[in-house]
Amino acid sequence: MRYSYYDIHTHLNFSAFEADREEVFALAREVGVGVINVGTQKDTSRSAVEFAEKHEGAWAVVGLHPIHTSASYHDEQELGDGGKAFTSRGETFDYDYYRKLALHPKVVAIGECGLDYYRSMEHEAWNMEQKKQREIFALQIELAKEVRKPLMLHIRNGSSISAYRDAYDILKDKGVLGNLHFFAGTIEEAKPFLDLGFSFSFTGVITFARSYDEVIRYLPLESIMSETDAPYVAPVPYRGKRNEPSYVVEVVRKIAEIRGEDAEKVREQFVKNTRSFFGLV
Repeated sequence: MRYSYYDIHTHLNFSAFEADREEVFALAREVGVGVINVGTQKDTSRSAVEFAEKHEGAWAVVGLHPIHTSASYHDEQELGDGGKAFTSRGETFDYDYYRKLALHPKVVAIGECGLDYYRSMEHEAWNMEQKKQREIFALQIELAKEVRKPLMLHIRNGSSISAYRDAYDILKDKGVLGNLHFFAGTIEEAKPFLDLGFSFSFTGVITFARSYDEVIRYLPLESIMSETDAPYVAPVPYRGKRNEPSYVVEVVRKIAEIRGEDAEKVREQFVKNTRSFFGLV
C-alpha cells in the first residue's frame, strides 16, 4: 500500500492507547497515514517492534529516551498537552538488548535518544545526570552506526543552555544521519545540522504557536517531515484532546500554509522525504 501521509514519530505503543489502539491505527490507515512508533525504554521499544510485526503500514524505532536515563519525576508542564505526570524508574542502556531489536527489518531508526536539558537548572545532581545522558547517547550513536540506521533525536533546550549545540558537538564527526524530532530550535541551531544532512520534523504545536514559523520557512522542503508525537500536543482543531496519528494531516496542511506553498506539493514531498530517509518499502 502507498501512503498519502506519514506520521514519523508517534507512540501508539504507550498506555494512552491501551483501550483503543487498533481502532486508532485503523483510522490512520483509512486516511492513508503510515505510522512509525517510537520507543523510549526497553518495554515501549519492544512493543513498538511487536506492533510493527503484526501490522502493515507500521514501523518501529527503538532506543532509550534521555529522561529515562535516571530515576526522575516528570510533571504535566514538562510533558506538554496530553502528558500525565509520572516517575521514571531509570534505565541503563543494554546495548545487546537494543541491538537485537534494532536488527528487525521493520525497525527504521534508533531512538528516541539525545539530550534533554529541561530540568537542567532545577536540582543539584544535574552535572551527574548530564554526564549519564551523554554516555548513553554515545552508545546509541554507536548502535546506529553498527546497524546502519539513522537516529531519531530528542533534543530539548534548558532555560539558559542549548542542548542543540551540545548535541551537534557530539554528532558532527560521527558519520551518522538523524532526524530532529519536534524541532524547537532557532535557525542558527538548525544550520549546523542541515549541513550534516539531518532532517527536521514538526508536530501539531505549529498549528497554535507562531514561534516555529520562521524556521519552517527557512528549512528546505526536502529536509522536513511530519509527525504528531501522539498522544501529546494535538493540533487545532483537536487541541485539548488526545493526539492521534490521523491528525498528522493537519500538521502537513499547516506547514504548507506557513510556507505559502501548495498543500499537495508539500504532502508529496514529505512522502518522498520519509520513504528515502527511513528506507521504507
